[in-house]
Amino acid sequence: MDLGRGLPLVTGARRSFNGCWTCRLRRKKCDESPLTCDACTALHITCHYSQEKPDWMDGGLRQKEMAEQIKREVKGNAHLRPVQRSAHLPGGYSSLADSGPESLEDNTELLNGMQLHDGAPTTSPLRNADCTSAHTNAPKTATFERSDTVLLTFYLDYLFPFLFPFYRPSPLQGGRAWILEMMISRPVVRQATLCQSAYFLSLAHEAANHSVDWDTVLTRTRDAFEVLRRSLQLMSGSDISEHLHGAVRVMASIMQVQRFEIALLSFDNCRAHLNAALSLFKQLLDTSSSGGTEGIRSNFDAFMHKLGPSTWILPAQCIQVPSAEQSAFRFSSSLLFLDDIIASTALQEEPALYTFHRSLLTSNDGLEPPIQLETAIGCENWVFLEIGKVAVLDAWKQRCKKTGTLDVIELVHRATAIKDGLTAHLTDLERRSRDMQGGGNDLIDIFTVDCHHQFQAPPSQTSLITRVWAHAALIYLCLVVSGWQPASVDIRYHVCRSIELLTFHMPSPTLLRTMVWPFCVTGCLAEPAQETQLRGIVENLQPPTIFGTVRKAVEIMESVWRKRETVEITNFDLATCLRNGGDLVLLV
Repeated sequence: MDLGRGLPLVTGARRSFNGCWTCRLRRKKCDESPLTCDACTALHITCHYSQEKPDWMDGGLRQKEMAEQIKREVKGNAHLRPVQRSAHLPGGYSSLADSGPESLEDNTELLNGMQLHDGAPTTSPLRNADCTSAHTNAPKTATFERSDTVLLTFYLDYLFPFLFPFYRPSPLQGGRAWILEMMISRPVVRQATLCQSAYFLSLAHEAANHSVDWDTVLTRTRDAFEVLRRSLQLMSGSDISEHLHGAVRVMASIMQVQRFEIALLSFDNCRAHLNAALSLFKQLLDTSSSGGTEGIRSNFDAFMHKLGPSTWILPAQCIQVPSAEQSAFRFSSSLLFLDDIIASTALQEEPALYTFHRSLLTSNDGLEPPIQLETAIGCENWVFLEIGKVAVLDAWKQRCKKTGTLDVIELVHRATAIKDGLTAHLTDLERRSRDMQGGGNDLIDIFTVDCHHQFQAPPSQTSLITRVWAHAALIYLCLVVSGWQPASVDIRYHVCRSIELLTFHMPSPTLLRTMVWPFCVTGCLAEPAQETQLRGIVENLQPPTIFGTVRKAVEIMESVWRKRETVEITNFDLATCLRNGGDLVLLV
């Protein structure tokens, strides 16, 4: 299977080989209606329909120019198309919420699901009486086919630990039980996990030289998108405060679908998924604001409280664990902050959640940050805070250049403050890392761990990953300030240190999955003599099909290496590399 063509299969839009030339050029499904197809009619664009291949369909410059012309037509005629959007989701994502023939009352359970209290599933009082009356009060038991059971177990036992090896919530906080609860009783989340499991389990079969039933993978994927569409449809046009728990489940599902499509190396939908999740996140926190006077941290705490109550377990009810939605929101938010920051480095824009960084990613009054990216990829928050600042600096620089008002002294002044912060943290971490020892958690640690903290991963691993990210952040900063200068002393130092860590200090090659962005940043600035080392790191990752983002990073790096001696390289920047082929490439 060609992973690079995963997106059309995921979304259900297949490239037409008999339809109009416009749809073929846009790689969209065509209904092959004569004269003018429905797709072109709906977009109010020229439908190039003929039996003979147009002269401009030459696979070269003329075809590229025609593609750009059609893009301009689509954008220019947007005002002619009827707008049907969800009141709460960005326009580019609203197609998933389009009305369908199904009854909304029949679909309420997709969004509300069942909540477990003291072991007895009950209906969720998330909407008004009309909605909750669609359920019975009798306990419900989810039933699954055997294949579903196998896939859900595969996700819990193998796939989730592979994707997120550093996510280890304390056993005294329920561990990862919330994931099982979500999969059992929340259809929108269950379908998102089933399609991931079907795909990765198929890759495992393929690696074992067995045949793979890709039709099953595609069926699971279509089911996931359909359930997500119906859940969004239910939320569309109403106040999100009526759907707090359901919106969290949708947000969690979107983040999982995002990870699935990235695994397929399908990046066309990245911005749509990201914008939808960002929109939900902002609205959910706004709903907990009291008259707009509370701070972001207070809003977050208030919203988490609304997602409760936490659940008491054991006969004596002596242990209180977060609700499934509380845990899902905290975890999904960490993925969202990561995606938003990495996207900003490619888009040369301020991170959409930048105003939330200080409140939710930093410690306050001795308390740990509400959002900890270390749980997702093993890297400490301070690195991402600084990368976010560099992205803001880059966005400011681009605006000033466009208006002819760039003050280089001010640019260097702002950059120096960021560099000082990164360097101080990195120096302290390297000092501490010399005293760190490896090793994982023992069962005995349950009796000593603070129940409010993570069941920590080996500190040597998180130190390694954080240092690699920090060196890449400093390379990124150098590029923003000085442009593409691979021979500069600072860049050479950080590239060499990063390659040294990746080559000689990684306990397992698979950890590279958590460092794809810094690996790519480092590789793009590497010297020819270092190419062999970088390729060697990737060659250790087997089978290669399950390390799609790493392969994409290598593709980007090699594209840069081929242009080293060309004039084009002088105008390069990191954003140019990460917008490979025009798409937003999320290396997460």
